[in-house]
Amino acid sequence: MQNVTRLCHTKSILTVNGQFPGPRIVTREGDRVVVRVNNHVDNNVSLHWHGVRQLQSGWADGPSYVTQCPIQRGQSYVYNFTIVGQIGTLWWHAHISWLRATLHGPILILPKRHVPYPFPKPYKDVPVMFGEWFNANTEAIIKQALQTGAAPNVSDAYTINGLPGPLYNCSAKDTFKLSVKPGKTYLLRLINAALNDELFFTIPDHTLTVVDVDAVYVKPFDTDTLLITPGQTYNVLLKTKPNYPNATFLMAARPYVTGVATFDNSTTTGILEYQRPNSSKVHIKDLPLFKPTLPPLNDTSFAINFTTKLRSLANAQFPANVPQTIDKRFFFTVGIGTLPCPKNQTCQGPNGTKFAGSINNVSFILPSTALLQAHYFGQSNGVYTTDFPSNPPIPFNYTGAPPNNTLVISGTKVVVLPFNTNVELVMQGTSIFGGESHPLHLHGHNFYLVGQGIGNFDPYKDPSNFNLVDPIERNTAGVPSGGWVAIRFQANNPGVWFMHCHLEIHTSWGLKMAWIVLDGKLPNQKLPPPPSDLPKC
Repeated sequence: MQNVTRLCHTKSILTVNGQFPGPRIVTREGDRVVVRVNNHVDNNVSLHWHGVRQLQSGWADGPSYVTQCPIQRGQSYVYNFTIVGQIGTLWWHAHISWLRATLHGPILILPKRHVPYPFPKPYKDVPVMFGEWFNANTEAIIKQALQTGAAPNVSDAYTINGLPGPLYNCSAKDTFKLSVKPGKTYLLRLINAALNDELFFTIPDHTLTVVDVDAVYVKPFDTDTLLITPGQTYNVLLKTKPNYPNATFLMAARPYVTGVATFDNSTTTGILEYQRPNSSKVHIKDLPLFKPTLPPLNDTSFAINFTTKLRSLANAQFPANVPQTIDKRFFFTVGIGTLPCPKNQTCQGPNGTKFAGSINNVSFILPSTALLQAHYFGQSNGVYTTDFPSNPPIPFNYTGAPPNNTLVISGTKVVVLPFNTNVELVMQGTSIFGGESHPLHLHGHNFYLVGQGIGNFDPYKDPSNFNLVDPIERNTAGVPSGGWVAIRFQANNPGVWFMHCHLEIHTSWGLKMAWIVLDGKLPNQKLPPPPSDLPKC
């Protein structure tokens, strides 16, 4: 617990080791990571190592009531996993309710010793975490939203490394400053830890070269602005100017907004300044400030154009192992619907209902015991069912006029996959309450984004345009507003794996589901027994 002052407001926040953002983990590809978590607060807590594949270490993945029961006050748990085949930037965060608002930090994965990057070695690494600041208690906000069935109160600011920047009241001193030398290459490790908003980011009069996303190398490309959704990471090279510029630069991030949801229409900023020699007669504070230009708030065309530039390296050293044959195909509708208002309760959602997130019309309910535990010990009865629909129960014009009936069903339904199943999944956004972008995150696996488009997916025409050569590989991808994405992955990691929207309000409303991947035949294809200190519910 730590007291922090932001925006003229002091409040206590949950932290790890008294740090906000939390401690960075620096590791190398192939390293084993062991983290002991001692819970000294009143909240139940679990930590998720976002993007870490967790090969045969599903007990360490972290989402509460999926792979573990949460760590209760006074209890501890040791997360033990190995980084396999991943280089770049990932991150860790709380995975229960809305605690990840302040419980998060970066994971920096370096190549093995004496293994070079496939791009010029940077002069310096700089983690840059985007977040949201709430003056109110986030647990109270989500509790009220779930009780009323309405949209939650929005955040009061966005942040860069926990600092809002000078555009907010009382925050001129709470500004992230990046001090650089001329003629150097800096590796910015960008992470979007915001709860509910995708963000545009830019540094005026400078070019960013994208070289890695979600700890996977990409074909480098230059951009002056990028879009990063909650859960995603980007490694970008910032090459500074060869001479001292006669200016400082206001880097900025602000939301990309789709749908009809309320949002915090503000901008977080930091300052890029060039270190000047002591003999310089120019003081940094006296230099003019270059201000950024960002795309319009609802610039979906920019979002589509940016994401289509992303390509895997797909070379001999870093191949793109896209599944070429498919064993199982799924079509999931992803969007917001409604649930009936409980008796003796007044709800403030549409027409007196409660907002609900759903996949294929199922709004997922977390059980009171962990899914992985129930699966491993064969005790699924009363915990979950295996009848999650492979296709929408009732087809309709998904991006056109919404259906008359917006109600969804609730349940704890999962999909069971045999080991090594090659999966193709099309996720179709719906416009029931207006088109909205949904960043979907898959635990335990990376996937290849082989296709995307606006409008309704056409199963007869669109697959012919799939990229099966060098599609981007990642763990979190945005289903575009009013459109669809197609992904492929091999279910080669036994365990129970969460998939959910990384907009926290949508997850809270039930826009989530789980995949069970069965054991294979060989010893290294089986989930080991749970650790002895696995928390109990």
